[in-house]
Amino acid sequence: MLFTPNALHIPDGFLTPFVSLVGWGLALILLLIAVRQTRRQLAERQVPVMGVMAAFIFAAQAVNFPVAAGTSGHLLGGALAAITLGPWAAALVMTAVIVVQGLIFQDGGLLAMGWNIINMGILTAFTGHLGYSIVQRLAGAGRAGRLAGAVAGAWASVEAGAIATSIELAASGTAPLALALPAMAGVHALIGIGEALITVGAVALLQASRPEVMGSAETAPGQKTASFVVLGLLMAMGVAVLSPIASSDPDGLQAVAGTQGFAVQAQGNGLGILPGYAFPLVQNPAVATMLAVAGGVSIVFAIAVILGRAASRRAAGRS
Repeated sequence: MLFTPNALHIPDGFLTPFVSLVGWGLALILLLIAVRQTRRQLAERQVPVMGVMAAFIFAAQAVNFPVAAGTSGHLLGGALAAITLGPWAAALVMTAVIVVQGLIFQDGGLLAMGWNIINMGILTAFTGHLGYSIVQRLAGAGRAGRLAGAVAGAWASVEAGAIATSIELAASGTAPLALALPAMAGVHALIGIGEALITVGAVALLQASRPEVMGSAETAPGQKTASFVVLGLLMAMGVAVLSPIASSDPDGLQAVAGTQGFAVQAQGNGLGILPGYAFPLVQNPAVATMLAVAGGVSIVFAIAVILGRAASRRAAGRS
């Protein structure tokens, strides 16, 4: 069934203005810290990896996969970005993805964007990296240890984002924590399995084809960066082609909102150059969706590279 990608993030209306502003304040503080930390860790040759990772995650988030009982899920990608880039650079990558989704495609609210950045970006990056590091340390630094760590980190990152969202909904009076928490944690425990499978597949592919990328911001890719970027973007565009066949079932938050009775509170953000992942003047809905997602892939790649270059150049200027 052809279907436009679901809205993935907290829309305006689910959170009170005060809770939303708190989210924006925390997000800005954490992003400033992320920029400073990335300056210390990021090598110039690793900047393109930020762009490729952002492009792939953006494309993959547009492809919802069926989970169970009429619910779908999608890749978050914070753990994958953190495993390859480190958590601070991953936070910037995820922020680029979330901001483009909100401002260009009306995906998530503008007031709620601060919490979307924290829940889906910063929190998933750090939870994913922590889970990956702990399990890898226990299982060993070899291939098996990395894959086991990727599974644990990816699953934990999804649960962390779901739990955080439950707390924010409860703080806003949208849904009692006693109802929101088990509902969100339960459905996202299943979605986390999909996240783990995609993440471990990507990590296994990188280990086999580009092991130099698996340095978690401690080492930069070698001289094959250009080929890595080209192949990475081609892969992201290939994923974008799958976007029209995304599951039409509501994602985890949408499903919980429907069962708990607060779905009607959702509000559009009023912006968006390509709202709903529709491409103007293209009549075929499948082609329109593919073009919109492919355009987003290009924009997210450029923004992530610009952020990375700005951070690395400032770091070089201070050294």
